[in-house]
Amino acid sequence: MIAKLSGRLDETGEDWAIVDVQGVGYLVHCSTKTLAAMGEVGEACTIHTDLQVSENDMRLLGFAESAERDWFRLLTTVQGVGSKVALAILSALSTGEVRDACAGGDAATVARAQGVGPKLASRIVNELKDKAGGLPGGGIAGAPIGAVSQAGGASADAVSALENLGFKPAVAAQAVARAQSELGEDAKEGDLIRVALKKAAG
Repeated sequence: MIAKLSGRLDETGEDWAIVDVQGVGYLVHCSTKTLAAMGEVGEACTIHTDLQVSENDMRLLGFAESAERDWFRLLTTVQGVGSKVALAILSALSTGEVRDACAGGDAATVARAQGVGPKLASRIVNELKDKAGGLPGGGIAGAPIGAVSQAGGASADAVSALENLGFKPAVAAQAVARAQSELGEDAKEGDLIRVALKKAAG
């Protein structure tokens, strides 16, 4: 199984990236946080991966840190959670927020992810609450300035606001991360949006 790729970031899309490893381009599907953490096209990058094989599909998933991959694997054990939904959850929440939501039975936080309704969110936290403590959480370790901080709701809401204005998720996440690094961890949502808009448009 392919567990890790190290190469050059060749191209990115809304929820995918192509990593060039010695002339071979690997298509990996990623969360917006991982896409932002990978840096700019043309730069060297390393990404943890998980290979999913089904009857009619073979898909490579990419993660900026092993903890995110662990959470992806755990989330997909829940009935009704496929790779798309798991990536949506990891795009909306940091691994620390997912861990805390599951451990605390906070279905409302999990339901913030696109495509996750209250019923599915409740099933996720109920099935994973006893397993949540065994997995690490936190921000994307060692990620460049493009990684969205785990600081919580303000950054996630700011990313969502930019997406609603028409920016692609990866662009929105990177712009908010840069705004947060400039304004600090305690920055308010409104300030993050204002600065991020300038970053995204620049």
